[in-house]
Amino acid sequence: MAGRKAMDELLSNFVKTGPAGCGCIVTKDGERIYENYFGIENINTGKPIDAESIYRLFSMTKVIICTAAMKLFEEGKFLLNDPIYEYFPEWRNTQKVVYHPNGNYDIVPVEHPILVKHAFSMAMGIGYGGNDATHQKAAEVRRRLREAKGKYYTLREDIAAMSEVPVAFEPGTHFLYGFGHEMVAGLIEVCSGMTVGEYLKKHIFEPLGMTRTGYRFFGNVTDHLVTPCRREEDGSLVQVPAMMDENMQPDATYEAGGAGLFSTVSDYSKFVATLANGGIMPDGEQLIGRKTIDLLRDNQFNADQLKELRNFYNAGYGYGLGVRTMMGRALGNSNGTPGEFGWTGAMGTYTLIDPEENFTTTYMHQMMPNMEEYHHLRVRAVAYGMLR
Repeated sequence: MAGRKAMDELLSNFVKTGPAGCGCIVTKDGERIYENYFGIENINTGKPIDAESIYRLFSMTKVIICTAAMKLFEEGKFLLNDPIYEYFPEWRNTQKVVYHPNGNYDIVPVEHPILVKHAFSMAMGIGYGGNDATHQKAAEVRRRLREAKGKYYTLREDIAAMSEVPVAFEPGTHFLYGFGHEMVAGLIEVCSGMTVGEYLKKHIFEPLGMTRTGYRFFGNVTDHLVTPCRREEDGSLVQVPAMMDENMQPDATYEAGGAGLFSTVSDYSKFVATLANGGIMPDGEQLIGRKTIDLLRDNQFNADQLKELRNFYNAGYGYGLGVRTMMGRALGNSNGTPGEFGWTGAMGTYTLIDPEENFTTTYMHQMMPNMEEYHHLRVRAVAYGMLR
């Protein structure tokens, strides 16, 4: 069953009990060895999902952001060991939370500054949620920003405001998934003199022919948006709110580093196939250096951080500069390749990139909860079964 037939069967079964629709592309040596789409794009009209269907990438935005930033790294625009306050002066006096056994805490200066690499590797200490003192302060700061600016605040205004927030630990000592990639996106703006959206369009999307990818809805994109849905216990599908769509409206101003892009399976596959090919695009031009990609996917974590990262879904993976990276087949219960890297998105988008095999898989659906463990690990196993 290994191969295209097995993937067809897997994905067709997905849409019977899971997402309303899904799409998948597998590439080897830059060629598509598998591409297919199952189910429906719009649960209200019954419109089938197809190659034109648009998915909200959520955290798969991060792989694009970190790649774009590393293009600037290899141009000498920043170093990974630079303190972030060299690029965002308001972050010079960062403080941290120190908890006591009785549950009380103090706010004290950090011993060492947040470095650029800590922003890439989610080791700076501001997460996306929780009830801790750091998150409570972040929520307060964001509330004030929204009250002052409404929905029309910018990435740089957000970064400046969040400098008030005490980080949850000494920078670089733990893993906390969160605000780091907003800092990376801001770094792109500081180092390029462009907005992050302008930089991505000029240096990633246009060179790769990613014509259906962006931060802002354009043309007929909204006609092809995949309906975000939830599968009820009785098997029915219900539409759920489309998180962050307000930031995709033509008049929006915020361009996030950790989420915010939309794309098609085909467009995203063009991007990851180039990374698997050592940064060389189909036209023979170089998007990013091969050795820079190797740095991107090298594990940055110590033993304690690996424990914080790993769960069933992330078994066997370390964390590089914004991407998971496979450290061992047996550790990950995977038939893949050590060094394979990629990430996932909140509503079910997923990619793996394997430079050793010049092999990629891009899978997408839009579902909450996304059931990523069930769907993505099976897609990974079947996709690797296609290799001869």
